[in-house]
Amino acid sequence: MLALYHNDMSSCAQKVRLCLAEKGLEWESRHLNLRAGEHQQDWYIKLNPRAVVPTLIDGDIAVPESNVINEYLDERFPDPPLKPADPFGRARMRLWTKQLDEGVHDAGIAVISFALAFRHQYLSKGDAGKEMLESIPDPIKRERRRDVIEKGLDSQFFRIAISRMLELYDDMEARLAQHRWLAGDEYSIADAAFTPYVVRIDHLDIMGLMDGHPRVVDWYRRIQARPSYADAIVRWENADYLTLMRRQGRENWPKIKEIAASR
Repeated sequence: MLALYHNDMSSCAQKVRLCLAEKGLEWESRHLNLRAGEHQQDWYIKLNPRAVVPTLIDGDIAVPESNVINEYLDERFPDPPLKPADPFGRARMRLWTKQLDEGVHDAGIAVISFALAFRHQYLSKGDAGKEMLESIPDPIKRERRRDVIEKGLDSQFFRIAISRMLELYDDMEARLAQHRWLAGDEYSIADAAFTPYVVRIDHLDIMGLMDGHPRVVDWYRRIQARPSYADAIVRWENADYLTLMRRQGRENWPKIKEIAASR
């Protein structure tokens, strides 16, 4: 049986759980507590050198990186297919997922999440929080995270993150004017991959960022109506984190709205 090292509220884990659900695959849950630093233990870093979730286990094989995992799953279990049938469609799909690894995740949604909600957990841990921060292997990600934890919404990276996410939603809006789904007329890995980047905005209760993006909102509602959404997202929602995220999002929405308007 497949096994997945994941976290309940991780955006990257969500996209892999969506793919598993869309394919109807059974898998063993190996949940990691990120706030306790379980993903930074030596045994896990041997599986995933970047010390991030998720990691898929298939027998003796360990596959890290969510976008890679989803393509692996589609090739390993091709029915039902989650890639467009034609080469150009598959190229469009990869152009979407490529964006996630080029800044949308780490420089976008992760920054917004930490600035609004999760920075407080690091700060409350004192020296233990500092140790967790220093354990981040990627120096660029580590220093960006440090700035966001220390400065919150006043971090230069927060303003950049809001601008990057709005650019993404603009791109999605334009594509969805041409096709029902991101890579064409059929649901694909691209749609699974981008779902968490609207889910997180929803969980933070800052869906006002979607103003002017009616097609993205419609796409998200259609995503939520799919059985995979309940299985991969709703089932794993952490009530404590949801309460924290929504409270911080609501309290900070006026400043977020001002930043969004000034981009």
